Amino acid sequence: MADQEAIGFVGLGRMGEPIAWNLLRAGHPLTVWNRTRGKGAALVAAGAREAWDPAETGSAGGIVFTMLSDDRALEQVVGSRGFLERLAPGGIHVSLSTVSPETSRRLAERHAGEGSAYVAAPVFGRPEAAAAGKLWVCLSGEATARGRAVALLRAVSQGLFELGDDPGAANVAKLCGNFLIAAAMEAMSEAFTLGEKNGIDPKTLADLFGQTLFACPIYQNYGKTIAEGRFTPAGFALPLGLKDMSLVLATATSSKTPMPVANLVRDRLLTGIARGREDHDWSALSLGAREEAGLTRRPEPEGTGS
Repeated sequence: MADQEAIGFVGLGRMGEPIAWNLLRAGHPLTVWNRTRGKGAALVAAGAREAWDPAETGSAGGIVFTMLSDDRALEQVVGSRGFLERLAPGGIHVSLSTVSPETSRRLAERHAGEGSAYVAAPVFGRPEAAAAGKLWVCLSGEATARGRAVALLRAVSQGLFELGDDPGAANVAKLCGNFLIAAAMEAMSEAFTLGEKNGIDPKTLADLFGQTLFACPIYQNYGKTIAEGRFTPAGFALPLGLKDMSLVLATATSSKTPMPVANLVRDRLLTGIARGREDHDWSALSLGAREEAGLTRRPEPEGTGS
């Protein structure tokens, strides 16, 4: 039965670990692997099994979830020493990672060639949403495999959006969403900088717009972060944001889609990294607008002023 399906889980980072916890709490026997051994110690203490390598997470007809940082990491755990061959026949790989649509399509072909299936299921939500089981999931891939994945994904999400059989479609939707988030952060940073240069506290503007014209989580949460200058610890680090905007632009180039705002945002993220902000949240791209306007001193978070 689906509610007792054995699951392999690869990638126990800030997003992967809370997702794995929710699958375990839902009653699924869980085998976990992370590049840093011992990362899953708490999961193991709660009943999960730790694998020695990615291949050990797969089994014939089984399901493996992956949550990894980029395309290269994903392809490595699938590859010659990964779980691909172990899943056949009839197994499913559910990729939660934000990767290139072309990577998903290529991996889907490799899985099909081995007698298994690949489902793209990238998620929207930060680590706290993952822990609460409140992620939003984009889903695409072969219909039967997709249906099997849906029953499991309900344990980690508040809603799923199915985007058809093309395994790359979910990744396109994810990249579109991440672009919209980054563009909103750039718009807020420019607006808050304009207000600050004209004597208005950015926190006042964040409260105003977060409660009125833009009363939605992105403007409320990132607006507060940007206005207060709270960029560490990072919920989603600058280098990951740069990776995603690079994927957006690569997808735009391949489909002949001009995206001038995406280019601007990518450059903001790259500038932040060049200035040593790798450990900052990607909302620190907002510092670019302030610095260009001559506001070189970061806003002081509440309660830390002299």
